[in-house]
Amino acid sequence: MDYQAEIDRLVSGEIKELVIDRDHFLLCRTAWLAHPKRKEIVGEACLGGSVIYRYIPNPTGEK
Repeated sequence: MDYQAEIDRLVSGEIKELVIDRDHFLLCRTAWLAHPKRKEIVGEACLGGSVIYRYIPNPTGEK
């Protein structure tokens, strides 16, 4: 899976959430850390080790 492309789809609004299982978390995390809007991409940990990422524009109110 191209995690950079999936994160771009999330940011553009093409998808509402990105679900990553624990086996692929570190690969996705690398793409997330490199993304310029990573502070606006919020991950929610789930039971079993999966993570649901959602794009929340400007979550802290910072400019």
